[in-house]
Amino acid sequence: MKILVANLGSTSFKYRLFDMADERQLARGGIERIGANESQAFVEIAGHRRELSAHVPDHAVAVRLCLEQLTDPASGCLKNATEVSAIGFKAVHGGRYSGVQRVTPDVLAAMDEMAEVAPAHNPPYANAMRLLSERLPEIPLVAAFETGFHQTIPSARKYYAAPYEWAEKYQVKRWGFHGASHRYIGARMAELLGKSGLRVISCHLGGSNSLCAIRDGKSIATSMGMSPQTGLAHNNRVGDFDPFALPVIMKASGQSLKDVLDQLAEHSGLLGLSGVSGDVRDLEKEAAQGNERARLALDVFVAGIRQHLGSMLVELGGADAIVFTGGIGENRAAIRAKVCADLEGLGIVLNPSKNASAKGEMCVSSSESNTQVWIVPTNEELIVARQTGELLRKSGFSA
Repeated sequence: MKILVANLGSTSFKYRLFDMADERQLARGGIERIGANESQAFVEIAGHRRELSAHVPDHAVAVRLCLEQLTDPASGCLKNATEVSAIGFKAVHGGRYSGVQRVTPDVLAAMDEMAEVAPAHNPPYANAMRLLSERLPEIPLVAAFETGFHQTIPSARKYYAAPYEWAEKYQVKRWGFHGASHRYIGARMAELLGKSGLRVISCHLGGSNSLCAIRDGKSIATSMGMSPQTGLAHNNRVGDFDPFALPVIMKASGQSLKDVLDQLAEHSGLLGLSGVSGDVRDLEKEAAQGNERARLALDVFVAGIRQHLGSMLVELGGADAIVFTGGIGENRAAIRAKVCADLEGLGIVLNPSKNASAKGEMCVSSSESNTQVWIVPTNEELIVARQTGELLRKSGFSA
């Protein structure tokens, strides 16, 4: 069974192709600037990379181009497109639909209902899925929703203290996101440490950020709420924010609710605080040169991580491992050091030299640490491929 995993943006299409017999990645590729006069595409198979320019008007054409690259007689890895059993999507928010779903008109309607909650994610995914359903009806489409991993969170940590009817009628709950990443970290740590029943805190830190408390491979708490804008500060998204500030800002600035929400979703977070960048690499350079707002943004970011880390240590009753993943989690030693600073009393001790020189998957805690601290590169696409393959097998679709 071969599964194509798609990661979509409004004008981009990135993919990986897996052979699920041994979970081997056969190829990866992507297309940027979809809809422009000239789109840029690449495919990498067996370490060989090819690039090309073409006019790609929409995502359906992007997938067609992808399949042409994969089935090219000279350099492809497939004999024909029928070898692709399904396309799996790392979908974000399905509201009344969660988990892993065959894409149907009702699933797409549910995604549309959550478009205002996930404006950067749901519209491009739903639009592309509709196009693909129409133009590639022979290939099953599967949505693996990010919220699915968090279905095991107890109700006490899922409901807001708002009118109960809001939750039941309008899906106003703490849904949580980055489910594929956190699921991978929970499973990978069980493999690395060779035991079940682990208490793991997964810190997914990158363009967007969240923490997840995992017990025995299941999510029991997460930092994100109803929307991907919540929880920790993100590169340009606000994170947690008091809604009663909204009328104050609107009255003082004369902006509409939409204007203010756009600012919170596009021009806030680390970018809004620093006024320089939402990229931690840039902020660390600026802070080192004396930029106080860049330093403030970093301090707010770290403080938020530590706040959620502390609450999850309480929920889990301690942790066997704290795991850093994502672009920041894997590559920014200074952020890891600040998050773990002065936690010796909780049994969390970094090894400074290991942390400073860490590359790839490795343990960076001291031998004196009761809680292991790890860096583990995530693999969200593999999780989506696994989920897609499992749904196909259970549903009786042909492989």
